[in-house]
Amino acid sequence: MIKNLYLLRHARAEEKASGQQDIERMLNSKGLQNATRMGMNFNKKKIHFDLIITSPAERAKTTASLIAEQIKYDTGRIHENAEVYEASIRTLLRAVNQLKEEWNTILLVGHNPSISYLSEYVSNSEIGDMTTCGVSHIQFKKLEWKEITEGSGQLISYEYPDLLNF
Repeated sequence: MIKNLYLLRHARAEEKASGQQDIERMLNSKGLQNATRMGMNFNKKKIHFDLIITSPAERAKTTASLIAEQIKYDTGRIHENAEVYEASIRTLLRAVNQLKEEWNTILLVGHNPSISYLSEYVSNSEIGDMTTCGVSHIQFKKLEWKEITEGSGQLISYEYPDLLNF
């Protein structure tokens, strides 16, 4: 069975206000627009997710919700994983390794630098610093989630809002 992992950096957020916690930062208008456009892109390509996982940060949750709305994914089924916020690459990889085998297509919404690092680590590809609302699609053939490790996947695409022509 083929596994498809979509690793997405949250959309652009507002600068941190005085006294505001980082986890509370909201998307700015560009971020709201880009997350919606990325969801439209998934919908246009008929990509559907068995599970959407997000960091508990407001900017990540909002990104995940806007994408879910565009692909008609029940926003109540979005799984918040506290470990994704400020995660190391090892922590993110552990979250992937713990996914249920019946799920084949996953969207993980997280933060840089770990989301970029994980994309490069599992695909042995040079992506660089993923832009806000950038998404890498990595495919794993004949592997279970628990077997995913360094270089075990193939980078299928890396997209970001400025590449979308709508």
